[in-house]
Amino acid sequence: MKNKPAKISVIMNCFNGEKFLFEAIQSVIGQTYKNWELIFFDNQSKDNSKKIFCSFNDKRLKYFKSKKYTSLYEARNAAIKKASGKYIAFIDTDDIWISKKIELQINLFKDPKVGLIYSNFWLLKNNTGKIKKFSNSFLPSGYIYKKITENYKIGIVTTVIKKKYFNKLNQKFNRKYNHIGDLDLFIRLSKICKFSAIQRPLAYVRLHSSNLSTLKKSDEIKELKHWKKKNNKFLSKKSIEFFNKRILNRDFINSKFKNNFLRCLKIIFLSNPNIMNLKNIFIIITPNFILKKIMWF
Repeated sequence: MKNKPAKISVIMNCFNGEKFLFEAIQSVIGQTYKNWELIFFDNQSKDNSKKIFCSFNDKRLKYFKSKKYTSLYEARNAAIKKASGKYIAFIDTDDIWISKKIELQINLFKDPKVGLIYSNFWLLKNNTGKIKKFSNSFLPSGYIYKKITENYKIGIVTTVIKKKYFNKLNQKFNRKYNHIGDLDLFIRLSKICKFSAIQRPLAYVRLHSSNLSTLKKSDEIKELKHWKKKNNKFLSKKSIEFFNKRILNRDFINSKFKNNFLRCLKIIFLSNPNIMNLKNIFIIITPNFILKKIMWF
């Protein structure tokens, strides 16, 4: 008799996620790998999210509701406590998995030192329907702490984590973060286990209006600065340059959408020559409504 395949606990955190929720849940139900549970953690939604979730008749779908509204990463930690699987995966209410995602990833855990599997993914522009591959460069595998701090390219929607490594961390997701908690977690995990990468895209991440929220971008910039300051002594010179560039790029785009042209010009003059100044000048002179249609942020 064959051993039963390991269970995957799929974490879906939801706060007013009704718009794309049906398609996200369908992409989990449609997985060719069948031994999974979906932990749906409702963070005090006020829309029809619960109604949509309950419209599915599948015992693998498990509904939990937070007693109070919490930060995203506190909610992720709470959802993980409900998980009974050997592995943890994540999908948000506006994301989509391809049908073979888990099947393609699970076999890579045959190496006992591998603690996390990730992959490339598609960016999907919701206003146009256009798609673009997230990364055109090779995604590294192995003990990759140095590599991912110098060029971080991990999308949480693509990850599957062996729970035993997750449990080795003193702190799971840092609940003080609202935007970079996954970056912080995965970099800490990369210090204690091997990562394995699948080069083909296994998921779709939607880009829509809420992704471009200037308030969210401002908060993300603050969190990146805080994380960099906290971890500065552990980072290589190349890693520091990478995070400085990441912060400047986000500050530049955020300033543009706030119509803060003086700040945009200041960032260009502060920038390393490797930053494409011609591209940034094009961004400055182009109206925001056009940028949202033609650019991938």
